[in-house]
Amino acid sequence: MRNFQGKKGLNYFLQSKPVLFLLAFVLIVFAWNIFGLIGKWEDTEKNKKNEQAKITDLKTRKEKLISDIEKLNTDAGKEEVIRDNFGMAREGEGVVVIVDDKKISEKEEDTNTGGFFDFFRNLFK
Repeated sequence: MRNFQGKKGLNYFLQSKPVLFLLAFVLIVFAWNIFGLIGKWEDTEKNKKNEQAKITDLKTRKEKLISDIEKLNTDAGKEEVIRDNFGMAREGEGVVVIVDDKKISEKEEDTNTGGFFDFFRNLFK
């Protein structure tokens, strides 16, 4: 009989209002932390996708650099790089250099100023 009364006292204690409020508080704290972890997990997934995109970009860049290095190991590749970067030509070839006409661009700048005195100055030229 004494054992039965001991169990009754324990049940009464566990079902008391302060203990239930404490358990509810602990449950709310755990739920709050779980929602925080879910947010951090989503941020981690976004960062993971960004880093994977960077890795794929770096791999494609590495492949391009390897192909450029292999190209530079050939005579034709060296010649192409020298021609593109330094504007050189073979013997017997000519190089055409296109230069903008500065006088035309200066005239366009003068007529486009559009001030009051510029109007009269251009009128009497």
